[in-house]
Amino acid sequence: MKTRTALRRVLSDDRGFESSGQSGHESAPSNDGALLDAYSQAVSAAAEKVSPAVVYIEVKHHRGDKGQEYPRGSGSGFVFTPDGFILTNSHVVANSSRVAVTLLDGRTLEASLIGEDPDSDLAVLRIGALNLKAAELGDSKSIRVGQVAIAIGSPFGFQYTVTAGVVSALGRSLRSASGRLIDNVIQTDAALNPGNSGGPLVNSRGQVIGVNTAVILPAQGVCFAIAIDTAKFIAGRLIRDGRIVRAYIGMAGTNISLPRRLVRFHRLPAETAVAVASVEPDSPAHRAGLQTNDILVGYGSHTVNAIDALLRILSDEPIGVPSTVTVIRGTEKLTLQIVPTSARPRDAK
Repeated sequence: MKTRTALRRVLSDDRGFESSGQSGHESAPSNDGALLDAYSQAVSAAAEKVSPAVVYIEVKHHRGDKGQEYPRGSGSGFVFTPDGFILTNSHVVANSSRVAVTLLDGRTLEASLIGEDPDSDLAVLRIGALNLKAAELGDSKSIRVGQVAIAIGSPFGFQYTVTAGVVSALGRSLRSASGRLIDNVIQTDAALNPGNSGGPLVNSRGQVIGVNTAVILPAQGVCFAIAIDTAKFIAGRLIRDGRIVRAYIGMAGTNISLPRRLVRFHRLPAETAVAVASVEPDSPAHRAGLQTNDILVGYGSHTVNAIDALLRILSDEPIGVPSTVTVIRGTEKLTLQIVPTSARPRDAK
């Protein structure tokens, strides 16, 4: 009897222990479930908030002597103003003869190209519709590595597909089709596929933090989006001017390593620089006296340690304002004055 009584006490105690929530084995699944539910709800709520602003873009172009239109491809975009302005990628709509936009409610409308910027791979379209649901634009500076990132688009034509992951890294650089570097790019492992290009990358609050633009194949989980602060600036300029004007100096160069004795002798801040490979006739570089085989080490107050660094500088350099370039010619250090323009001479005609 004593043994049975003791056994009943132990079982009773165990049941009390479990019901009180102190058993790690019993409470863990409940907590995990709550966490998963919260994550799912965040993704679902963000997708529901943004999806009405996401559009499917179909592009056609003329081909052949008869000027017949043929499908060229498709992509994604999103409405960012109630009166029909849409953000997408430049490579989605480049060389298009006609662009059609399909909204979530099933309407398909012709879109006009307001402007595109291949250097940042961004473009602005507009459709003739009012009172549209516009996506809320977030703030790039508030993004943190590890936060939830949700991509919405139409991969392979499957419209309004949602994928989720995290922000993998910030401050990446990505080379555009034009050869310029796009700075401040977001890396994410939210799955992107052909057709996602131009769609929004959003946070858990449904705010757009980036414009999906590229994947690295055959890598998996390495995808990129242009930061929304960059997109805001470019979109504003495209709406105002129809294009983006960047400083042009008219030289081609290659990255080189400098001899240590040259670095020490001239007290240069970097051991790499840009060797001038060619100078275009009648360009700002030509008028400044820049010559082939000069070594460009500085532009204004900036150090030039690579071609990419020079491209970044020219993206922010005011046009028509004199600046200085510092070069090594032979063993001599020279400072030349240069006045960047907005276009190549042949483009200005």
